[in-house]
Amino acid sequence: MRMNGGYPVKNIMLSGLVVLVLTSGLCSQELTGEDIIQKVNDLFNVQSNYAKAKMTIVTTSGKKRTFIYEMWSKDKGEKNLMRYLEPGRVKGLATLMLNHADDIWMYYPRTQRVRKLATHAKKQKMQGSDFSYEDMGSGDAFINDFSSIRLKDEKMEGMDCYKLELTRRPGGDVSYSRLIMWVIKENFVPVVIDYYDDDDPTHWEKRLVESDIRIIDDIPTAMKVVMYNKNDNTQTELELLEVKYNVTLEDSMFTERELKK
Repeated sequence: MRMNGGYPVKNIMLSGLVVLVLTSGLCSQELTGEDIIQKVNDLFNVQSNYAKAKMTIVTTSGKKRTFIYEMWSKDKGEKNLMRYLEPGRVKGLATLMLNHADDIWMYYPRTQRVRKLATHAKKQKMQGSDFSYEDMGSGDAFINDFSSIRLKDEKMEGMDCYKLELTRRPGGDVSYSRLIMWVIKENFVPVVIDYYDDDDPTHWEKRLVESDIRIIDDIPTAMKVVMYNKNDNTQTELELLEVKYNVTLEDSMFTERELKK
């Protein structure tokens, strides 16, 4: 799950955003890695949502860049639209991601033109952040592109967690060879995710940390998400200023024509 070029966590948020359907039925000792990751996957993939967020990028030198944007997501993250509100130099810039970020279009208000990005763009940084487009909109990647095993339970960020190792399946279309994930037992929110290099499963690239978990529309939601880049010594923070779930969104909203509006 990643980001770049100017957006939102897998759908932050990124559809950046962190959500969960509480469906427990097995006791914790009976849950397998695949059981747990299915619940986590449900958390990210609500039917639809709207969010207003602030993204703060901290560069290697310590300089900060801040963006405010709105984002809409539909069909469990298959369709995503993002529009920037601040600062003025990016106001009106919009990004459309379809097919879980396999297809990406950018609208540039200064030229009033829409450009379709190359297929590999989903693996690039979004707006220079530590998230890739893939991090923000990769749909069911946790269950389709990785196999999951449950490791020994342990505390993380002060909470009792399930610990999982996700290993990329042969042919998996994701940019990470494996993930280590700590999932809060109480609500199945993934409080920490470690990402490992595409080619070297021993090389730790990034860490995602979620916090300030609140119940929004009956869904546990991390209002703050930080991605730490171990390679570049940078970090990107996403703070949800507003979020709504299961909102009514028309399909026509997620089209190239609508990008220009």
